[in-house]
Amino acid sequence: MRSEELRVAALATAVIAFTSGTALAQKKYDTGATDTEIKIGNIMPYSGPASAYGVIGKTEQAYFNKINAEGGINGRKINFISNDDAYSPPKTVEQARKLVESDEVLLIFNSLGTPPNTAIQKYMNSKKVPQLFVATGATKWNDPKEFPWTMGWQPNYQSESRIYAQYILKEKPNAKIAILYQNDDYGKDYVKGLKDGLGAKAASMIVAEESYEPVQPTIDSNIVKLKSTDADVFFNVTTPKFTAQSIKKMNEIGWKPLHFLNNVSVSIGSVMKPAGFENAQDIISSNYLKDPTDARWKDDAGMKAWNEFLDKYYPEANRADIFVMYAYTVAQGLEHVLRSCGDNLTRENVMKQAASIRDLELGGLLPGVKVNTSPTDFAPLSQLQLMRFKGETWEPFGEVLSGDVGG
Repeated sequence: MRSEELRVAALATAVIAFTSGTALAQKKYDTGATDTEIKIGNIMPYSGPASAYGVIGKTEQAYFNKINAEGGINGRKINFISNDDAYSPPKTVEQARKLVESDEVLLIFNSLGTPPNTAIQKYMNSKKVPQLFVATGATKWNDPKEFPWTMGWQPNYQSESRIYAQYILKEKPNAKIAILYQNDDYGKDYVKGLKDGLGAKAASMIVAEESYEPVQPTIDSNIVKLKSTDADVFFNVTTPKFTAQSIKKMNEIGWKPLHFLNNVSVSIGSVMKPAGFENAQDIISSNYLKDPTDARWKDDAGMKAWNEFLDKYYPEANRADIFVMYAYTVAQGLEHVLRSCGDNLTRENVMKQAASIRDLELGGLLPGVKVNTSPTDFAPLSQLQLMRFKGETWEPFGEVLSGDVGG
């Protein structure tokens, strides 16, 4: 009997060892992930010339609070560590090192700005830490061969510019175009897209290119200079603070060209309203997100869910600010990736899941706009719809267009 008991006990021990071994085999973690927590890093300009974007980080924090209140992701709570870099690349480098080496995050998510992300791209890839869904549309984030740990989110700037070029060639083939752009990769990317889209006609159609530095207090003199060229089309590649300045100054000096504005500065709450609705009429831009101020989304399920989220987790949010919708949507994108990882929360698997998104529809995206990635395509979104500013809101027109451009 004794030997029988020993045999049963040995069998039971073997079963326990086997099942716990299986459980261990199923759970894989890198730094920043445990049974109870996923540590996510983020870098935002809460101060400095691009501080209007700080609301993105605040909205993301609110969204992760919502996830945590609902039980987390596969039972793990999100610990979101968001630091200020004031849109200054040297500070971005400092914050990235702190997040990776001191805070030991699993990944850095949606850090903002082209110059800041450029400053940390090589570091993040050498450390093999995901630089995921960066908050900039520079075309270079779609380069999985050279930078397999960096991925964009929004439609890239060159795609967007090409769509404006198509419109100009069709509607105003003899246009004289003046361009104002930020003197960095972000600004130059937009200019390249426009020139590529105009093709052989770019040289004759573009009559002026004026750049500005993000540290300038004002761009009034740039606007005055561009008006003197008699251009009848203006391509405005500026961040929110400078966009509001340019719209006001153009009105003040009576310059009324056909005005194209880059998508990163279309917020009604932080750009159009401060610039004065009366000054912003008929500006053309593009979007891939539902405009929260547009009455046609009043009964839309996605918009209702967005409003319920804000009511509960971020009641003080400015609902006219498109950056709040942007942040909500990209946070849902990260949630999708992390849920897809299951119990394999390695950095490698995070990138693998991020590069395997198929026709993902999110509540804040315009109908027909879907998220798609692959191991050779790190551009999750590439579709846009043109829109025109009328009254106190943006009115979409035409079809959803794709201007896909590789890295």
